[in-house]
Amino acid sequence: MRIRVSNIVYGIATLVLFSFSIQAVPWEGLTSERLRLELETKFSEGQYSKKGADSCLMCHKKNATVMALFDGVHGQDSPANSPMAGLQCEACHGPLGKHNKGGKESMIAFGKESKLDAASQNSTCLGCHNDPKQMAWHSSSHNLDEVACVDCHKIHTAKDPVMDKLSVNDICTSCHAEVKAAMNKRSSHPMQWDQMTCIDCHNPHGSMGESALNQLTVNDTCYRCHAEKRGPFLWEHEPVVENCSTCHNPHGSINSTLLKSRAPLLCQQCHMDDGHASRVVPQDGQDAFGGGKSCLNCHSQIHGSNHPAGSKLQR
Repeated sequence: MRIRVSNIVYGIATLVLFSFSIQAVPWEGLTSERLRLELETKFSEGQYSKKGADSCLMCHKKNATVMALFDGVHGQDSPANSPMAGLQCEACHGPLGKHNKGGKESMIAFGKESKLDAASQNSTCLGCHNDPKQMAWHSSSHNLDEVACVDCHKIHTAKDPVMDKLSVNDICTSCHAEVKAAMNKRSSHPMQWDQMTCIDCHNPHGSMGESALNQLTVNDTCYRCHAEKRGPFLWEHEPVVENCSTCHNPHGSINSTLLKSRAPLLCQQCHMDDGHASRVVPQDGQDAFGGGKSCLNCHSQIHGSNHPAGSKLQR
């Protein structure tokens, strides 16, 4: 049986094209999982460039964002443990391999445009940043919510905005919008004027305490500034001992002194059935129980008292 040569050539060409489409898929078109596996293979092979950043800059030196790296700490060759003092660009973006040969191999990309998941991106950062400040990262809400380090931090810049006291609140409230609304209420900590920052109380990398607080408890966090409320007191007010946030909203409130509700409504959440504490406040609010500071007209030492006759927190 005779077979035309043109048919044979066409069949070989089809086979070659099919094989190329399976084995040489452009890395831009790889799925997230396929990309991750390819990068793991590159790391295991460890084909780093002998010229380091010079190899990268042959193509990327005209990119202003890339060149801004050298203005920041990651782009300096001192201290000795900085990326630029070691594997340079490849310390974060992975082994060069054949990437510079027509972009045949992928590199680690960061940011919202990256196909790598947050955990894979963060693993690069955690390779160096594994000091005690990050010891609770894996159980932190940011990690569990798949927040990438670069969602908050900027590397290719002279100064990371999240490390600046005057801009860190803007970074945090870009996601925590409800906190931004609270900190602009009539009673709040001086966060809207950047005299106090989110990281004064919270550790964004996680902590051993609740709500990523720098201290183990809410009260210990508050006492760092409000030491006069710590006590010990001869006569204690149970909600104060238990949790400051029982009565106060630390991010802001429409009521004075960050109170969640106005007195006597706040007090009546616990004190409901002992005589005058449960009486209806007149509309004009001019009696001793509802006028002015309401309950605090008499019970002024609401956080505790050391007076021998202060069992009612009146003195």
